[in-house]
Amino acid sequence: MTVLQIASILIVLAGLFGAINYFFLRLPAAIGILVVALLASLAILGFDAVVPGYDIVQNIRIVVEEIEFSDTLLGWMLGLLLFAGALHVKLSELRQQAWTVALMATLGIAISTAIAGFGFAMITGIPILVALVFGALISPTDPVAVLGVLREANLRKSLETQIAGESLFNDGVGYVVFLLLVGLAFPHGDSHGDATVMAAVELFGKEAFGGALLGGTLGWLTFQLMKRIDDYPLEVLLSLGLAFGGYELAVYLHVSGPIMAVVAGLFIGDVGMKHGMSELTRTYLNGFWELIDEILNAVLFLLIGIEVFAVAFQMDYFVAGVISIALSLVARLAAVSIPVLIIRPFRKYQTDVVPIMTWGGIKGGISVALALSLPDSEYKPLILTATYVVVVFSIIVQGLTIAPLARKLNREPDLL
Repeated sequence: MTVLQIASILIVLAGLFGAINYFFLRLPAAIGILVVALLASLAILGFDAVVPGYDIVQNIRIVVEEIEFSDTLLGWMLGLLLFAGALHVKLSELRQQAWTVALMATLGIAISTAIAGFGFAMITGIPILVALVFGALISPTDPVAVLGVLREANLRKSLETQIAGESLFNDGVGYVVFLLLVGLAFPHGDSHGDATVMAAVELFGKEAFGGALLGGTLGWLTFQLMKRIDDYPLEVLLSLGLAFGGYELAVYLHVSGPIMAVVAGLFIGDVGMKHGMSELTRTYLNGFWELIDEILNAVLFLLIGIEVFAVAFQMDYFVAGVISIALSLVARLAAVSIPVLIIRPFRKYQTDVVPIMTWGGIKGGISVALALSLPDSEYKPLILTATYVVVVFSIIVQGLTIAPLARKLNREPDLL
């Protein structure tokens, strides 16, 4: 199938499943699309098992494999989604939560990776380094899912900024950590680099800091153009070029595309909107990127739902996935609470921060994409199945309950 044919099918299905959710389930749009897609996929799998001979599952699996979820998300969707999310986070508010966000997005990822990795090795018996790869891919929270939930939760501004900022940055950091561990665990995999600790440290510095530097530079250059232009279609086009072209340039330069997209989005969303745009341009730019965010969000959650056809649901793999749900939540609790304990002597935190940020640390498409991108090995089916089980639980159960939990706990006045 051609790229256009696949895109057409995805958009049609996203719209159809969205309509089914709107009329019958009434769940939040993206989660509803995932639920409908997952139910439809499971129904097809069940029909094929009961009435064999039609090869429906095999034909659908061929189409799903042609979509190449990992390349689709990591190659172009992720940059647009991160850029769109970062546009709505203000630098002034992020600076007030800088230490919290920085520690959770770095130390928190390291802690979560270690706990989830060692725990996964204990429950499955796979080598520690391979298990740490699972820990790395399951540790980042998904900014798409998290930012979607924030719209429903009505959180106070400081807590919303902490959650949004951390989800945007830990995505990029988690991706870099994943690359490092894959290079160590699968040294003969698909060009993941020299498998030495020194090479890993150098790669982290180049990917993370290089991505931030590139994002800031491209954001500043785009801002310089925008403030000299008063033409909203052209300025919207420039922002789209920044997100698309900047991400591809980051990939070409072997620096972190996700971190580039976040930094560029923060720059344009704050400095660019304040000093480089008219009120009309701000209105159209926000509207355009909100629409892009919603459409890509719908397609992404549809893709997660149909990726069940790529998962090997052996019973022992499924059991490992169910146990990994609890494991990922324990790892997330440690990743939130330890940074908070470190900073607590220097600033006050409300009592609801740890439970809301723990339960609100929703996993999503980035974890599935990273699992699919692993080099072929005897461990890949197990890791992919466990990852998929954790992600589906996280999006559906945590995604549907975090807003009520936040409203119940989020009763204290804001502290800056």
